[in-house]
Amino acid sequence: MITRKGQVTRDRILAAAAALFYEHGVAGTSTEDVQAAAGISASQLYHYFADKRSLTRAVVDYQADAILGFQEPMLARLDSLDALRSWAAAIVDIQRGNGFRGGCPLGSLASELAESDSAAREDVAAGYRRWHDAIRAGLSDLRDRGGLVDGADVDQLATALLTSLQGGLLLAKVLRDGEIGRASCRERV
Repeated sequence: MITRKGQVTRDRILAAAAALFYEHGVAGTSTEDVQAAAGISASQLYHYFADKRSLTRAVVDYQADAILGFQEPMLARLDSLDALRSWAAAIVDIQRGNGFRGGCPLGSLASELAESDSAAREDVAAGYRRWHDAIRAGLSDLRDRGGLVDGADVDQLATALLTSLQGGLLLAKVLRDGEIGRASCRERV
């Protein structure tokens, strides 16, 4: 069991690694970079993470938790198509605040890890499934409140929204144009 102080240190390591991976990629970030950013020693890093691979997998979970922590409350309150559009706009606004650099934290990790680390790819896939499920649950509630037609396939709609969102965020990142990200979701909702 990790002590409260230990949890704070572990969380600081994860936050530092997540920021560095987002900015420089996993391959472009060394464990020494993480140590310096977190203000910890090598022994502290390896006390919580056996190696860079286990740190990377923990960062995938950290990013999925951050995404869902922000979005689940909005998705849980979907009561209209306007609320659904507001959810999509909030995501685009975050990217605008980043100058459309970096893209989706989970998408960036997916792009880098999918072909090189099968366990990390599975972790990313689990993060996407959690995200999809949160969107689907919100859409299901919206349908139950009369905001969607009774026969709406919320599973397919959730897949389409997540796919459009990810593609829109990628294009917004490359083109540095928020209208692309906003349009990718606006046309779906």
